[in-house]
Amino acid sequence: MPKKKPAINLVTSNLGKVQEFVQILEPEIRVNHIKISYPEMRSDSPEEIARQSAEMIANKLKKAVVIEDSGLFIQALNDFPGTCSSYIHKRIGLKGILKLMEGIEERRCIYKSAVAYCEPSKKPVSFFGEEKGLIAEDARGKFGFGHDPIFIPKGSSNTYGEMPNSGEIKKFRRIAVGKLKKYLKASLS
Repeated sequence: MPKKKPAINLVTSNLGKVQEFVQILEPEIRVNHIKISYPEMRSDSPEEIARQSAEMIANKLKKAVVIEDSGLFIQALNDFPGTCSSYIHKRIGLKGILKLMEGIEERRCIYKSAVAYCEPSKKPVSFFGEEKGLIAEDARGKFGFGHDPIFIPKGSSNTYGEMPNSGEIKKFRRIAVGKLKKYLKASLS
């Protein structure tokens, strides 16, 4: 009988995240997508949010889950929008962020990602990744999702929104998910 492939239960309503997890983990680790709403704690730490959410949902669903929390931390705005990136994106969008950045020369920012894995009745483990970049002067491109059209990764002159393969080359989430993959291959094999 062939050995069953390890799988994760990724809890998110963001289909872009699901695609990135699939690109990074499959075919070695199968990604099962679970779309449910859940209350998210407020914290400046994506790792704290991911760990708490993973523990809560693993215990609620009675199965192991993976949660990812990420954010765009803009230095000139005191790390705003940070872990509230999704909420802020829905409220003021890219235009709102760019309006806040009008006249500001300091454009450095960091995309941060925390991935937490938790089994029911156990403590979560988390993995962190980050990527430095700059905020563009205007939104550029139609690829990726979220803040990709205004994020210029370090060493590039293009935003992720201008890169058709942005999901394959984004470093911040890839670093965190890569650490998860290494952990799962060691512990689930």
